[in-house]
Amino acid sequence: MAVLALDGSNPDVSLLYDINGLAHSAPSWFDRAVEFLGRYGITLALVVTVLACWLAVRRRGSVRDSVSAVAGLIWAPLAAGAALLVNIPVRRFVARPRPSVDHKDLDVLVSGHHGFAFVSGQATLAMAIGVGLFVVHRKYGLAAIGLAVVEGFTQVYVGVHYPTDVVGGFALGTAVALLLTPVAMALLTPLVSALAASGAGRLVRSRRAGAGPLETADPADAGEGGEDGEGGARPHHADTRELGVGDPRPDDTNLAA
Repeated sequence: MAVLALDGSNPDVSLLYDINGLAHSAPSWFDRAVEFLGRYGITLALVVTVLACWLAVRRRGSVRDSVSAVAGLIWAPLAAGAALLVNIPVRRFVARPRPSVDHKDLDVLVSGHHGFAFVSGQATLAMAIGVGLFVVHRKYGLAAIGLAVVEGFTQVYVGVHYPTDVVGGFALGTAVALLLTPVAMALLTPLVSALAASGAGRLVRSRRAGAGPLETADPADAGEGGEDGEGGARPHHADTRELGVGDPRPDDTNLAA
């Protein structure tokens, strides 16, 4: 079993007391607000962030960009779930007790946390979603990563995790989200492409968005000047984009494409 130092000279313990000590001087309403953020608030904010990102990627770039981005959005919560599964054997191997077990004078604001501490499940989940969103859209990804940092702070503030538990959760969530992204995108992108071509295509691409490489040209657009010298129809510009030739990418925030 891995052993982590718990004595008072450990910077990890010192930082735990510094952050948790803020609860001694803070008003009770602030403690309750931090407790709510740690339990529910950050998770709800992450859900709102994912939905806002989904609305944005449905309207920006080409259809192909939207397909890739929506696939990445689906992967973000799946990455969080995968990271939590990986955390199960990690916790059992490290077997680190909660801070209150070895430090009785901590101000523990949340009850019911009796399992092992390393790594923090909340920090793991939040960072996996944040990194997954960052792969899709930088702005929303940075917002989600910021929420993950706040989540980690709340876990130390309420006295249920050491700072290194939180850092370990950030590392685990990041590793799972990034390392498994190629496999996840290879599996999810064809499924989302099929969804985009079905009657539920609005889940992938907004009707208000412009034409993209997965959309075909309207035959009515071809006029008399659209015929070549031999009487054949001149190819529409969208036909060449359908083949992916010279297709521009106006949405440079989509890193999953």
